[in-house]
Amino acid sequence: MKILVCISKTPDTTAKIAFTENNTKFSGDGVQWIINPYDEWYALVKAIELKEKDPTVVIHLATVGLADADPIIRKALALGGDEAFRVNVEKGDSYYTAVQLAEIAKNGYDLILTGKETIDYNNASVGGMLAELMDMPFVSLAGGLSLDASTITLKREIEGGEEKLQVALPAVVSCQKGMAEARIPNMRGIMAARSKPLNIVEPIPAIQLTEVAAFTLPPAKAGVKLVSADQPEELVRILHEEAKII
Repeated sequence: MKILVCISKTPDTTAKIAFTENNTKFSGDGVQWIINPYDEWYALVKAIELKEKDPTVVIHLATVGLADADPIIRKALALGGDEAFRVNVEKGDSYYTAVQLAEIAKNGYDLILTGKETIDYNNASVGGMLAELMDMPFVSLAGGLSLDASTITLKREIEGGEEKLQVALPAVVSCQKGMAEARIPNMRGIMAARSKPLNIVEPIPAIQLTEVAAFTLPPAKAGVKLVSADQPEELVRILHEEAKII
């Protein structure tokens, strides 16, 4: 079985966010980049678990980005990927990214895994677009996956319960919490990753369906107002006159 795991480079959650070019472009100055957590903790680790159960499983990684994405690819290889592909172009909108990933996926994969979304834009749309481009079934927000010959059984949380689905392969699945447990690469994996293939692929022509008009930062958080325990009337007044429900 061949599994393709799509990974994305995202800013660390503690990074200070700033914009340039009249607030139309994200500034990467001083930003610590990481593998998108949903891609790493759930999609990639699930693929590794499947490989541990069946050593014949081959795990390939795919990302869209420039050379500064190489460190996160090497980390993914250290965790357990066998080979990686990087489309040598700056990541565009969801459709543009999906088109580039689909070109790699045409190499023939039984299962394509993505995180449910990226933590920078939270679009949650690349997986569905990729499935459409590949003419494959797509299941989003899966929290459990088991493999049986030519089918997979998926679990998803739904309102009031759990949903179980059986899907014929090949298929595309977006993964969320519950799919797997996060791992840390060990020294053996880190050393092995240095010699694993990282293939640079040139992008194919594709349009972008969206463009950024402007980014805006959320308003600064207001300070905390403390009310003495012996002044309940003041607390009631504040709740009535000043408190805002967000």
